[in-house]
Amino acid sequence: MNWFKQQLANVAGTQEPEYGPSAIQSVTSQSQQFSDVTKDDLKWINMDSTNVETATFYFMTDEGFTAMAQIIYSNVAGIHTTAQFNSKIFNHDGPGKHLWCSDPLHNFGFDDAQTGFFADNVAVEMNADIDTITIKSASNEGNLVNLTLKRKAPAFQAGKDGTSYFGTDPANPWGSMFHRFWPRCTVTGKMQTEKKTYDMKGKGLFIKALQGMKPHHAAAKWNFIWFESPTYTSVLMEYTTPGSYGHTSVSLGGIAKDGDIIYAGPTTVKHTKSAPDVDCNWPEPKAIELEWKGPGASGKSVEASLQGDLPERTDRVDVLSHIPGFVKSIVGGVVGTRPYIYQYISKDDLTVKVDDSTEKGQLFMEATFISE
Repeated sequence: MNWFKQQLANVAGTQEPEYGPSAIQSVTSQSQQFSDVTKDDLKWINMDSTNVETATFYFMTDEGFTAMAQIIYSNVAGIHTTAQFNSKIFNHDGPGKHLWCSDPLHNFGFDDAQTGFFADNVAVEMNADIDTITIKSASNEGNLVNLTLKRKAPAFQAGKDGTSYFGTDPANPWGSMFHRFWPRCTVTGKMQTEKKTYDMKGKGLFIKALQGMKPHHAAAKWNFIWFESPTYTSVLMEYTTPGSYGHTSVSLGGIAKDGDIIYAGPTTVKHTKSAPDVDCNWPEPKAIELEWKGPGASGKSVEASLQGDLPERTDRVDVLSHIPGFVKSIVGGVVGTRPYIYQYISKDDLTVKVDDSTEKGQLFMEATFISE
């Protein structure tokens, strides 16, 4: 019966059998705590089986706006591939009034190096030194994007390859998940909307990620934190598997400053306060406690933390209303799958402590709930 359920899950995206926590090999259990990100690590994988591959860029401008841009490249069951360009400017028209643009792409592909992506009216290119990315999009006239992201600290990934593996036979995994970070970047350029042209000069973050299986099989919930203070950039990415993999949490991240990685590796995150969201039946986070702790990049022990109350949520995103229709037909048909993202932006209300140094800074946070 388990074999039958697994075959059905592979094709239709239904719930998997319960394999238990031994069926995920977490990146945080690898013998190497973290590693550098090479040019090969930043190539588009372009798998021929079900997966979602993303390049996501986050921006905090000197003018005080927060924005993002993203390419989603997805393959469903090896028979249908889609690409989407998303952009979002938070509080574009006042508090809670965000500009969201999401457009299917056509004639998409990759450059010869496999580090660049192109489509009609879209080009994302990385230079040969892998320290600069240009992002250009005219896929939506509501937000014309022309940005340059320049890396100011080393890129990193947790473990030796940044990847967690799924499957009962570690030598032959049937799924995978990785995240690779450019944690501290400068941004220049423009986002041109119908009402305003934004000078995007400020700070940026780039994350290359792959969910090498059906996303709702890999994770039931997520936490993502990006915190910028004058000296430090702190990032944290945590996902918790569904019950099929024992509700196992994989939490990783790092702290960087100009020219240096201070810490990279395992992390912890807690929602210390939450309240029921009656509209979605999820526990909306109200306060958090984060920790980056362990041997630092220099070999010395690092202890860093961030805790406090969250502001009122900036947005709550119904994921099923924002993903390609073919992907939605797979995810949305699974009983108990209700994906929502809670997004928060805090300006100088929270403090990061890195060893004996403390600094106030700006928070961007996403808490995602997919299934119980």
